[in-house]
Amino acid sequence: MRPIRLDMAGFTVFREETTVDFTDADFFALVGPTGSGKSTVLDAICFALYGTVPRWGGTRGLGNALAPSTAEARVRLVFESGGARYVATRVVRRDSRGNVKTANAGLQLMPPGFDVTKLETGLSPEDLGEVVAGTPAEMDEAVLEAVGLPYEQFTSCVVLPQGQFADFLHAKPATRQQILVNLLGLGVYEEVQKQATARAAQAEAKLEGVDQLLAGLTDVDDEALDRATGQVERMSELAAAVTAAVPELEAARAAAREATAALTALDAELTVLDAVRAPAGVAEVARAVTDARAEADAAANAVSLAEEREEKLRGELAAAGDESALRLQLRGYADREKLAGEAEVVRAAMAAATTEHDAAVRALTEARAAAERAEEGLTAAFRAHEEAKATDQAVALRAHLVDGGPCPVCEQVVPRVPAVPAGSAVAGAVEAGKAARVASEAAKRVLQERDTAARELERVLVQARTRQEQLDARLAELDGQLAGAATAEALRDQLAEHARLRRALDEAATAVRAGRDAARRARGAVDTAEERLRAAWRRFDSVRDGLARFGPPAADRDDVAGAWRTLADWADAQARRRRSERDGLAAAVAEADGAATTVAQRIGGIFADAGLPAPDDPVRAAAVALERAEADRRRLVERREQAAELREQRAGHERRAQVARALASHLRANNFERWLLAEALDLLVDGASRILRELSGGQYDLMHDKGEFFVVDHHDAGLRRAVRTLSGGETFQASLALALALSEQLAGMSTTAASLESIVLDEGFGTLDAATLDTVAATLENLAARGDRMVGVVTHVPALAERIPVRFEVRKDARSARVERTGR
Repeated sequence: MRPIRLDMAGFTVFREETTVDFTDADFFALVGPTGSGKSTVLDAICFALYGTVPRWGGTRGLGNALAPSTAEARVRLVFESGGARYVATRVVRRDSRGNVKTANAGLQLMPPGFDVTKLETGLSPEDLGEVVAGTPAEMDEAVLEAVGLPYEQFTSCVVLPQGQFADFLHAKPATRQQILVNLLGLGVYEEVQKQATARAAQAEAKLEGVDQLLAGLTDVDDEALDRATGQVERMSELAAAVTAAVPELEAARAAAREATAALTALDAELTVLDAVRAPAGVAEVARAVTDARAEADAAANAVSLAEEREEKLRGELAAAGDESALRLQLRGYADREKLAGEAEVVRAAMAAATTEHDAAVRALTEARAAAERAEEGLTAAFRAHEEAKATDQAVALRAHLVDGGPCPVCEQVVPRVPAVPAGSAVAGAVEAGKAARVASEAAKRVLQERDTAARELERVLVQARTRQEQLDARLAELDGQLAGAATAEALRDQLAEHARLRRALDEAATAVRAGRDAARRARGAVDTAEERLRAAWRRFDSVRDGLARFGPPAADRDDVAGAWRTLADWADAQARRRRSERDGLAAAVAEADGAATTVAQRIGGIFADAGLPAPDDPVRAAAVALERAEADRRRLVERREQAAELREQRAGHERRAQVARALASHLRANNFERWLLAEALDLLVDGASRILRELSGGQYDLMHDKGEFFVVDHHDAGLRRAVRTLSGGETFQASLALALALSEQLAGMSTTAASLESIVLDEGFGTLDAATLDTVAATLENLAARGDRMVGVVTHVPALAERIPVRFEVRKDARSARVERTGR
């Protein structure tokens, strides 16, 4: 895992948004005063990946992530691992009840070539790449797969927290062993032991299932196969014998069928001949036809007489004249009488309307004169009103005049001012004007009413004259039409004669219809009788046609009863002759049946000898028996093959169960794990001893004995000392050597796919003297110069920081901590 960029906001001391860009920082130092927040940068890296940090005591105390008085903390880490680039994000919030919870956690696989500077533009999670994990629960597995290290290994191999640098060095053997188990992922062998136990149980279960199947495959030995083969051979012999005997059986049965068919045919002929009988009543059928035809002829004569009388009445009715024309002429007399009465009424109405119209015209003339007088009175009242206004104005001026004073209008001296009238002239003029206006409007209304009445009377008079002219014209037209016509009384007599003739014609038509109905019924009776006769002949012909193969005699087509008697006598003679032949045919049938039975019994004996029941179809039964025997043998062969295959499977399951049980037994004894731990500890001590020798200037080597760590002091004649006797600086050297060895060798020893691309040391380098500090710095420089990992340290020692090319200076004020990158 190699960090690329770290963004923090509201995280512990970093209240404000802070970015740490690790791009091209292969060897860097986090520097700054004590308490400025250097270790917090490493905490943020751990928190972004695992949701906790070592300094929180191993618990996920999310409340520690929030800066004081803030409600939200956000951390985002862009890192590379195994050639891929990821971004891990965690957001923690405090709710209204003071509870701190993870609001968001996610891991995205960023697309190749993604520019991390775009993160400053506020991209959404979907813009950062493929979502690998979207919830806190998914993060643990996703980070483990991406980084290859669980939290405990990460804080021991990549980020080495402050205060835990010497834990592995001073740990008890059992604790150190458990740390190695966790670091190396040796718990996988416990899982292997469980899987081996499970597979052994599965193999044993399959073995038991195969044994059950084998137990069900009985009677599959060689003796059973011989029995099946013998049965096939016997059934083959049976089929051959049946095949040879069947033609004889078929010939006997064919002879029996022929004899039986001849007897059956004779019996059928007797049945047909015995059924020939003349139907009852056949003689009456011909007489019924003769009677029906006589009745039909009488009905036809009656219809002819009725039709002749009807035709005569039609001629008389036609000679009596056109009834419609007579009725039209009679209607003309009635119309003229009606129109004449209406004309008298119209003339009287015209006279009355003329009188009323003349009176209305005179009243209109009088009203027009009264309206003119009222208008003249209104005009005079208007002039009087204007004069009264002038008089009132003069009176108003007079009130200001004095005798002998000038007049303001004419500018002349007024010797004596006239007396002022008592009342106003305008008021009287206004009242007179109102009265004149009322009179004028009343006169106009009267004039309008009389004009309207005169116009209405004139319209009525015009309509009356028009109607009078129409009536006169219609009367003249009717007089022309009735000229030369008979009188109304004569017309009524002619119409009465017409009515009488029509009634007689209706009676004649009724008689014709009744006669025709009777004639139809008579013809129906003839048709019925003739159909009965035809039916009698059809039945005769049907019976005779059924006897055609026997050569029946010819029939007289004029006498159906005689034809039936002749045919019945002939059929009786034919039946007597055939009965005399039947006994011989019956004896032949019995003989043929006996021969067929003998052959069938012989075939039944063949089946009985084979232990099979006698079948109806011996050929098919023999074929089925042979096929069944062959099928039984095939099934036996298949069962034998299945048993052999199951025995092979059983051997395989048994081998797998033994191997799995042995593997589980070996792993359960922990011998393999102890051997792996011993090998891992040897490798780690060898690597750490080499580094410690370099750090201590060749003074110390590291070794272990029965799980305890010792140093060999070459400056004291190779004295072996416990690591707890080392000074603080020497302890730091030994711990650093062991940490570097762990970081270098863990990837090769771990069972997980760890990607150790960086190491960050957070420890107090101030305990080292100048020479040792120089050696430590050189060791770290060599480690960084190899180029296979990023190396970082957390220090406040200037001498060490100055030797590191990239420095991140951490400063803190009253509000927030800040990080500034210096150096290359």
